[in-house]
Amino acid sequence: MTGLRYVYAVCRPFGTPLQAQLAGVAGDPPRLLHHHGLVAVVSHVPERDFAEEPLRRHLEDLEWLTRTVRAHQSVIDALTVVTTPLPLRLGTVFRDDSGVRVMIEEREDSFRRTLDRLQDRVEWGVKVYAETPAQDRAEPAETASRPVSGRDYLRQRRQRVRSREEMWQQAEAFATRLHGTLSGYAEDARLHAPQNPTLSGASGQNILNAAYLVPRGDSEEFVELVDRTKDDVPGMRVELTGPWAAYSFAGEEQQP
Repeated sequence: MTGLRYVYAVCRPFGTPLQAQLAGVAGDPPRLLHHHGLVAVVSHVPERDFAEEPLRRHLEDLEWLTRTVRAHQSVIDALTVVTTPLPLRLGTVFRDDSGVRVMIEEREDSFRRTLDRLQDRVEWGVKVYAETPAQDRAEPAETASRPVSGRDYLRQRRQRVRSREEMWQQAEAFATRLHGTLSGYAEDARLHAPQNPTLSGASGQNILNAAYLVPRGDSEEFVELVDRTKDDVPGMRVELTGPWAAYSFAGEEQQP
């Protein structure tokens, strides 16, 4: 089959086959390209969509981008089940197999070092959200239905401000304590910028957005540790995601 070569990840050779009927980017099933004792996981993609200029335009098309990200991630997820992949950036494309081999040769030492470090390890994501207090959500309705004097209004405002300040202090203390506990268990940790609720669609204010590198065999205990600590403070919501390929710990190869 002709076309450009889309590269998902680099890994070491593995014997377990990928899941049947796995479709990659542009619908082409991924295949394994062996070179210098490493494996590049690739698909054929059409030049009309993945050459430099068309790809740049497509990356501004939210529908196309979402479809491509999902296909890319489905291949990474399938690889994570059977081996330790080193994910490459979304949209890593080469002219042909020779170009992929040259890339492997040029970055071989870096690939090997990172794969050694990530071998048999996975990434778990933990987010902490502070839920909006009920009295804050109900404030407009209460104000409209029950007129108050200026003095009472100021007193109520001060109480609400004080309540919010106490909530944020509790939220920050809880997130700091949780991150310290999980970091002490994990082999490595990364703090990411809090997510914008407008973009993420999640309710509440994101206080902690962190990733933890955990040996695959210790994942069950890590999940139990999160479960034991997530209800320590009322009004806090903890979300656990994973296990993922170790995007946050893959250095320059990671997908942004």
